[in-house]
Amino acid sequence: MHVLLDGKKASAFKKELDEIIDIVGLSNRRKYTPRELSGGQQQRVAIARALIDNPEVILADEPIGNLDSKTGTEIMELLQKINLEKKKTIIMVTHSKKSAEYSTRTILVQDGKII
Repeated sequence: MHVLLDGKKASAFKKELDEIIDIVGLSNRRKYTPRELSGGQQQRVAIARALIDNPEVILADEPIGNLDSKTGTEIMELLQKINLEKKKTIIMVTHSKKSAEYSTRTILVQDGKII
């Protein structure tokens, strides 16, 4: 199987991939398959996948919805780090007030209206 990213083989992204895997904290899990990873590790893979093409904006829909509180905190801290250090805009949808506390700007929506 050949993996293509933007028409290029994955090997063309080796340097970026190594950096991203280090950022998300999965260097020691690089050879694992998804079923061998915890929920938090799988979420880190999703974040890594979102970063590989170097987007300006990352969309995150309930990024910690299925995680325990400790892992959820780690994921929110990771997203905050990516926002601050990598200068990525992260647009997150959440029902969690705790998750919203990690943001630099919060827009509240109630009954389909911005409040």
